[in-house]
Amino acid sequence: MFSTDTFDLKSLDDIFNRMIDTIMSSKDDIFTISEQSRRNFEDMRKELEIVREQVSIVIDEGDSLEKSTQLAKQRLVLVSKAFNKYTEEQVREAYETAQDFQVKLSVIRTQEKQLRDKRDDLERRLRGLLDTIERADHIVNQVNVVLNYLTSDLKNVGLALEQAKMKQDFGIRIIAAQEEERKRLSREIHDGPAQMLANVLMRTDLIDRTYREKGIENALAEMADLKKTVRNALTEVRRIIYDLRPMALDDLGIVPTLKKYVSTVTEYNPGVEVHFQSRSTEKRIPSNYEVSIFRLVQECVTNAMKHGKCKEIWVKLEWLNNAVNIVVKDDGIGFDPQVVKDHSFGILGMKERIDILDGTISITSEINRGTTVLFKIPL
Repeated sequence: MFSTDTFDLKSLDDIFNRMIDTIMSSKDDIFTISEQSRRNFEDMRKELEIVREQVSIVIDEGDSLEKSTQLAKQRLVLVSKAFNKYTEEQVREAYETAQDFQVKLSVIRTQEKQLRDKRDDLERRLRGLLDTIERADHIVNQVNVVLNYLTSDLKNVGLALEQAKMKQDFGIRIIAAQEEERKRLSREIHDGPAQMLANVLMRTDLIDRTYREKGIENALAEMADLKKTVRNALTEVRRIIYDLRPMALDDLGIVPTLKKYVSTVTEYNPGVEVHFQSRSTEKRIPSNYEVSIFRLVQECVTNAMKHGKCKEIWVKLEWLNNAVNIVVKDDGIGFDPQVVKDHSFGILGMKERIDILDGTISITSEINRGTTVLFKIPL
């Protein structure tokens, strides 16, 4: 328990700075481990290629010795059966030749087994290194999210508490909401671009092997497919960046940004049509208002497509003298408001934003009749 009047903001800054320094140091250590693992991976991969070639050579030599050994044994059997036709020297020579081939074959088979075991061990270690690299990259991504969270969001918590003198649980609720957003972003990065880039790394080895084993045409086909993967990863990264904060919001304002957003949603979601309308004279409003309006509309549109299974969505802004009304309506399957869980994170998140802006929210929905969400925000 603490009072916002007496809370030491300098102490909070010191704590944040120490946390950030510690996390940055840990991030550097993880990055060093990742880079060392990559170097070990490349060295081990080259060693594996050499061992594979040695295995192939030893197998060929073993097969050749196998044939020679069989011929020598057949010669020895023939000499043994016709002992009177051959001199003692010829018999001894046939026996020694067969024995020599048998010894050489035993040696080469032992060598082949050792090389096979070494190859299998290298392949297992390579898989382990690749898993270590992927885990390190995932952890670095998570650390970056935490650093961004600490440096961009938590730095403002103390000032917000001092200026607004809100309830003591306000900070905890905001942190929980932001942490949930960061977790979602971390999952998106891990399941999207990070996985795609890991796939690109493995595909490069496949292209090299394809070129050597199947020729340049098959390798070029693999490269064309790899380009599609890289292009998809780039598209996913751009989408995540846009979700974080559309650049047009600061430059052009809320109305042009929402027009672009609904156009993008329609383009990337075939089968869903999103309509946008802004009534009366639009105006520029404070940045925190524009960001909140954008996030509210984004949350409603996402819910309509994900849960409502709608085909059409209408987004309307109505500008009044001292307020703005936002309506998001869909023709989806709807829901029963009486059975919706009170702790639904999407609804809680919207209510949090509306409460901060001193606005109101109204949600109307019926089964198979769609959903309408109305926000009224005083300016």
